[in-house]
Amino acid sequence: MSEIKYFTQEGLQKLKDELDDLILRERPRIVLAIQEARDKGDLSENAEYDAAKEAQGLLEAKIAELQELIFNARVLDESKMDTSKVLLYSTVKIKNTKNNMVMTYAIVPEKEANFKEGKISINSPIGKGLLGKQVGEMAEITVPAGKMQFEVLEITR
Repeated sequence: MSEIKYFTQEGLQKLKDELDDLILRERPRIVLAIQEARDKGDLSENAEYDAAKEAQGLLEAKIAELQELIFNARVLDESKMDTSKVLLYSTVKIKNTKNNMVMTYAIVPEKEANFKEGKISINSPIGKGLLGKQVGEMAEITVPAGKMQFEVLEITR
């Protein structure tokens, strides 16, 4: 049995869109590449055919992975979530106590992480370090650059 993964409605829709793209656009493209390579003759020494078949295998594995992920996905109702502490899907405003820089991050699953959008993975050092913290608490987090200390200023959804 596969592990249940939690997503926002937006995150789940992105997975469904990616799956649709793979099935409706990529799969036919690879099937066509296999047919074209097959038409070139002897398959035993046909590198194009081998490459296309390998690409097909990788694509089918990716499709199966996404289908399983979507099947086991659960959408969180963000309106019913606790904002007293940092949890998955919390949006947290923190202050670096060393330089007083204030940052806002959404704590999301690995698949939804996008640093440019301010979405950090729950599995990242900062994500792990902030989990369970409440407003006013300090979090000492070890990052690649060393230890950093953050103060939790605000938690929202």
